[in-house]
Amino acid sequence: MAGRWIERWDPEDELFWKEQGERIARRNLAFSVLSEHIGFSVWTLWSVMVLFMGPEYGVDPAGKFFLIGTATLVGAVIRVPYTFAVARFGGRNWTVFSALLLLLPTGAAYLVMEPGTSYGTFLAVAALTGVGGGNFASSMTNINSFFPLRKKGWALGLNAGGGNIGVPVVQLVGLLVIGVAGAAHPRIVLGVYIPLIAIAALCAALFMDNLAPVRNDTGAAKEAVRDAHTWIMSFLYIGTFGSFIGYSFAFGLVLQTQFGRTPLQAASLTFAGPLLGSLIRPVGGWLADRFGGARITLWTFAAMAGATGVVVHASMAESLAVFLVGFIVLFVLSGLGNGSTYKMIPGIFQAKALAKGMTGETAEAYGRRLSGASMGLIGAVGALGGLAINLAFRQSFLTAGTGTSAFVAFLLCYGVCFAVTWAVYLRRPAAAPAPAATSETKPQLSYAEV
Repeated sequence: MAGRWIERWDPEDELFWKEQGERIARRNLAFSVLSEHIGFSVWTLWSVMVLFMGPEYGVDPAGKFFLIGTATLVGAVIRVPYTFAVARFGGRNWTVFSALLLLLPTGAAYLVMEPGTSYGTFLAVAALTGVGGGNFASSMTNINSFFPLRKKGWALGLNAGGGNIGVPVVQLVGLLVIGVAGAAHPRIVLGVYIPLIAIAALCAALFMDNLAPVRNDTGAAKEAVRDAHTWIMSFLYIGTFGSFIGYSFAFGLVLQTQFGRTPLQAASLTFAGPLLGSLIRPVGGWLADRFGGARITLWTFAAMAGATGVVVHASMAESLAVFLVGFIVLFVLSGLGNGSTYKMIPGIFQAKALAKGMTGETAEAYGRRLSGASMGLIGAVGALGGLAINLAFRQSFLTAGTGTSAFVAFLLCYGVCFAVTWAVYLRRPAAAPAPAATSETKPQLSYAEV
């Protein structure tokens, strides 16, 4: 596709932004959200499909956790090439292609979703749905290039939040199908999404743009891989987004396995947490713009540890009501942390540019290069946290019959994330004598406001 290419793009120029940039950026953001939303629904499709898989399918709870874990793994790994595809093919062009690609796993699931299908076939089709997870990386990389630094927290939060809502929406569709047609008709869910995928691709083709100044920069990718902050932020994103996507996949299955809920009862509860977590993600970005992403992230991890303690207590006491409250609070906090951690990324690399003595457009270009290159890696590693959560649940149910030990492990992880955030981005070093002012003096690096 030749596509529509914009040759000049300078969102940091306030006059350019006011006269034309903001209008174009908002239009691309709206249709990026649509495509990413459908991608998330397809990626998390098996969190719904397993609710339809009764005893006649011959798949035990451990096998179901492994199905959704497989989808999580593929979705995480594929985010890396999707990140660099935007600069290679153009944001609009890649959005059209990646949206159409969603027809493959959805159509395959439509064909095989019935009793008697082999477990290996289910596993292969679940792996195909991972392509939906890649849409997040390309969408975030694309939108990062459209907006100025002062707007990135809001824009990235809205883009990701709108995409994340695809998780509860597909679960609501599953609930509606189970409630109206019964658990024997999973193909209705798939039939709903096939035309929606086509609509998302068509809208991207008609209303989105490619940015010519955005080009693949292998030097930026290599520099991002070597930068310690890429891997530190990847670890923190495991704690936030890894929790969100892992819990989204596992919530309904945990309710069925540990609390004996029927498919309809489980489906009627699972959507609430992902929905609230998705809706609050832009708020996390907005708070990070206002107060600093590191501060919001720090206290989010503290609150997540507290909420996990409530869930551990409820799991041991077998209290469904308390368990639901604690789990939904975890979803909300993970969504808040998703917004604040992603806002930190461009701020960190902008701060590094200033520390190197760069100013003006040079610093802005450096920040865009490195943050864009690192986002895909951070998103991919963060999504692997969802795999770890599902594997932890699988092992916990295999050995103890409950998810309690898995939740204890998650609580410890949030404590480590809190410590890392404080130590790297908020702890103030001991005061040192100020250097003599010279023309070569560089700005002091500070991450407290990122």
